[in-house]
Parts: sequence; C-alpha cells; structure tokens
Amino acid sequence: MANRLQGAVSPYLRGHAENPVDWYPWGPEAFAAARERDVPVLVSIGYATCHWCHVMARQSFSDPAIAAQLNRDFVAVKVDREEHPGVDSSYLAAASAFTRELGWPLTVFTTPEGRTFYAGTYFPPTAVGGTPAFREVLAAVAEAWRSRRGELLTMGEEVAHALAGAAAATTGGALPSDAELGEAARSLAAEEDREYGGFGPAPKFPVPTVLSFLGELPGEARTLAARTLQRMAASPLFDPVDGGFFRYATKRDWSEPHYERMLPDNAQLLGLAVAATRWPGAIGWAAPLANDLARFLTTTMALPGGGFASAQDSESVLDGRRDEGGYYRMDAEARASVSPPALDEKLLSGWNGLAIGALSTFAERGLEESAAAAALTAAREAAAVVLERQLLDGVLRRASLDGVVSEAPATLEDVGMLAGGLIRLALATGERSWASRARELIDRALHDAETGGAAARGIPFAPPGLDPTLDALGLALPDDPAEGAAPSGLTSCADAALLLAQLGAGERYREEAERAMASVAGIAPGRPIAFGGALAVMARLRAPEVQLVVVAPADEASADPASASLVEEARRQPAAVRAIVTPAQAQEFAESGFELFAAREALDGRATAYRCEHFVCALPVQESDALAALASPTIEG
Repeated sequence: MANRLQGAVSPYLRGHAENPVDWYPWGPEAFAAARERDVPVLVSIGYATCHWCHVMARQSFSDPAIAAQLNRDFVAVKVDREEHPGVDSSYLAAASAFTRELGWPLTVFTTPEGRTFYAGTYFPPTAVGGTPAFREVLAAVAEAWRSRRGELLTMGEEVAHALAGAAAATTGGALPSDAELGEAARSLAAEEDREYGGFGPAPKFPVPTVLSFLGELPGEARTLAARTLQRMAASPLFDPVDGGFFRYATKRDWSEPHYERMLPDNAQLLGLAVAATRWPGAIGWAAPLANDLARFLTTTMALPGGGFASAQDSESVLDGRRDEGGYYRMDAEARASVSPPALDEKLLSGWNGLAIGALSTFAERGLEESAAAAALTAAREAAAVVLERQLLDGVLRRASLDGVVSEAPATLEDVGMLAGGLIRLALATGERSWASRARELIDRALHDAETGGAAARGIPFAPPGLDPTLDALGLALPDDPAEGAAPSGLTSCADAALLLAQLGAGERYREEAERAMASVAGIAPGRPIAFGGALAVMARLRAPEVQLVVVAPADEASADPASASLVEEARRQPAAVRAIVTPAQAQEFAESGFELFAAREALDGRATAYRCEHFVCALPVQESDALAALASPTIEG
C-alpha cells in the first residue's frame, strides 16, 4: 500500500500517514482511481487541532478491520480543511443536505465524479444513541452503491445542481444607513447572554468579527463589545498562563472549552483589545489583555523561521496517555515540566496576514516598548517569509510547511488578509514597500475579477485561481461571503482596498470596497452574527475618516520631549490611518503614489503632525496640545 501522505504539506495529513487506510491526498488521482475501480469515494475532512478528528482517527482509521473495509469498497481521500478551504466549503454545503450537525471531522461519500450522495460528521466505532457505527455506515453505503446506484447518482446530481443555483443567487443592495447599522447592533444586543456575556446559548464562540463591528459604532454597541471581550478574558475561555483564547466553550458560562488555540481568533481579538484601549473605561483591562495576546502570538505561535503556526492542539501526552486540555489546566510551574501541545506549523498566507496586521497595530499603539518591539519584529519576519515563500511569480499560494509550498491555490481571504496585514505593517514601520506589495495583491484581485467575469456580477475581487480538481469536477463554488470565525475573502479585500484609498492610492479603491460591500448589503444587516466583518467595513465606509501623519527626523522624536509628546498624542487619537515617518519615508510613500504623504515635511527640522479628514487637512502643528485641539469631538475611535 502506497504511503501517499508522508510528504504532505499538512501536518493533519502527515498524522494519518501510518494509518492502514490507503489514503489519497486531495487531487484528481483519487477520482480517477475510483472511476477505474468503479467504487464510491470517501472524502474525510478535518484539521490538525480538531479533537474529534483525533478521536475518529484513533478509533476507526487506525483499526485494521475498518481500514480493510474502506480499502476494499472505497477510494479514501484525506483533506485538511485549512489547506483546502474551497474543498471544505463545497462539501460542507453539500453535507447540509443530509445532516444539520455540521462540523469536523466531515465524512462525505461521493460518486467518482465527486457528487455527494451521503454525509455525516463523527461516526463512532460502535453505535451510540442514534448514531450508527462507522463500519455499519460503510457497509450500508457500499451495499447501496451496488444495489441502488441510480438513486445515488440522481441524488448527487440534484445536490450539486441545488448548490450551483444557490451560489448564483445575488444579495446586493445599497449600503446600510447609520440607522440600519444601529438596528443590526441592537439585534445582536437582544441575543446577548446578560449573565455570562456572549451571544446565544452554548456552545459559545468568541465571534471576533461581530465584536469588531460593534466596536466600530459609538455608544451602546461599543459598550456591548467591551463588555463581551472583558467577560471572555476573565472566563475559562482565556488561558491565564500563556495567554490566548481557546476556540470555543461548550458551556454557557464559557467553561469546558475546546482547548485548541487558533491563530485567526487570537489575531483578531488582539486587534480588538488594542482598539479597546481607546474606549472610555476599558484601558484598565484592555491594555494588559493586548499585551498578553501579543505575547502569546510572538512566543507560543511563532515559528523558528518566521511566521506563525495556524493552531495549537487541544491534546497533549500526560502520564503516557493523550489528554484533552490537561496541559491547559496546569499552572505555570507544572507546565514547565511537560511538553506543550503540538503546533500545526502549516504557514497560511491569510491567517498570517491577520497576525501581521494585529501585531503591527499593537506595536503602533505603543502600549509597552519592549512588547511593541517584539511584535514589530515578529510581524516583519512573518511578512518576509510569506512573501518570499508563497508569492511565486506574482501568484500567491495558500500554504507551506518547512519551506515546501502546497499546490493549493490561495483563496480570496489569503489575498485580502495578507494585503490588509501588509498595509498595517507599513503604517507601523513607516516602510512603504509593504504597502506597495499589498497594492499589487489587490490590483491582481481586481484584474482577475474583471477578466474572469466576476466584476460584471458586482463582485470586484477574485482569487488567484480555482482549485483545479474542484473545477474539473464542476464543483467549484464562489467564495462564501458569510463569515464564521474570520472575515470573508470579500470583506478582507474590501478592508485592504479601503486602507489603500485612505492612504491616497486612489479613489477607485474606495469605490471597489463599496461595490464589494454592496454585493452583500441586501443580507448582512439582517444576519449580523454571520456578517460581522462586512458590517464593520460598511461602518468604516460611513464613518468620519481621520488621517494622521507625523513627520519627524530620525531619532528626533525620542530625543526631543516636545516631539515625543506630539507622537504620544498622535498615537492616542483615534484615526482611520496613522503613520509616524521620517521625511525620507514620507517622500518614498508620496513618490510611490500614496498621496496622503505628499508635501509632508518636518518643518524647521522639528516633528510635525498633519491631521486630515478625508484629505481635507488642518494646518500642520508641532505641539501636542495643538494636535489635541484639532480632534473633532464628533469622531470616536
């Protein structure tokens, strides 16, 4: 039996390499083998830090009898949902026709043409309650394929046809008004658990996209975001030793977490904590939380060669057995004597973009000097390694491991998240090159949408390419604009495009951001729990837009007390974009087409602040009191 998973980029696939199952990785070879053998395909989808994926692997995929049954009657395909999110979303959508209990491991049975005719999630080795044993499921599906194949083929075609029709539906409309955004926030408030915080019943997720939207609005909406974040930080969902939030809690009071720690969750929550340091009444707890989250990302999640792991496992080996959460229930002294849970060291372009952006924002805020320096160093290293390793001949790739790049194409979220992170890194460092690379990514996404026809359907951004196997099977679906734990690709690209516009790269970027958000405006306000990131960008598009540039000669800002005070005031003020640059850096930005920096100088050799609202600028000032006086009382950060 060939060991096809041993050299995989995905640690999840490598973890299954020694199974007695004759696994194929995702690709055309598996479906060709199924056609040749005239058997159905089992597509098993999960990820490295998924607890129940581990359980099913130990109970079923390591069982020689079950493996023999699988190998005889099926072609088995193992997929890492983080490496191939398009495959996951396509089969997750198909699985919804067969079960409401969606999640991972996702267990999908398809024809040799990839059409889904049955699906479920975790199947135990022996029947439990209403859930059949996995071996019974395999036997029933194999028998149905032999005796009722026509029904299965018809069902598979009907599911695929229904999904294609749903994907073609449009939800466009005018961008929501302030009143409509406020109503969306109030509908979220109605779902708040007023006793423990969060939204809805258990299980509870941190929903950073939703909190980001609430944080963009003044008054009660922002108070709700602050209250939720503070309660989560004080709950068992947060690790008080290493920092970092767990993926979700199974109980209403945030207890009994699923202990995996995900990079995108913690990156977004770091950005939210940094934003909260400017909210009235929050700085007392928001700044320490931001420090803890930045420390978690730059230590626990940082990879030796630069960049960040996608997740940390929930399980560890204690006293010779695997224990979910055991490590995290230990104090710092006890943890020092055992090995921490494994990292999924897969380097994902988009998720690293979120971390780069959050750490850059943290560093730019200047909360704590040594922590800010560590954050900026980690962000720079991550940006360099992702661009060097995964941007090949101008085309972004999604993932790599140990320097080996996956064949998986980048998704739209990779493009938008990485571009947004690079722009925020440029603002934090004053280094124009990062913003230029971000602009190239967004320009390519705009070009691909225009040439591929997406722009004509009102969707201005397109990913670098479709998954070739899904495309060949006719199962490739448009990027889902709905959002779960992270912003959608559409939202992420709109975020980056809006930042480019605010830096003066051109109003067309704002227009494309508006067009992207208009494509989901017909549905987002009525479903804020599923469109928090999009609503946050819509709120930013409507908000007063402060642009703040401080130009200071190198080393002068720290050497001169007045200049240091000016920089501190600039960092304290809320702004859509803020940069503290040297005269040479300002000139480089301006010469590269970022018009916000045009004619920005350190007057008389002293640090000088330029405060604008949508490119209408006040006279430059050099004193912190004068800059504070320019802040409009109507603008909240």
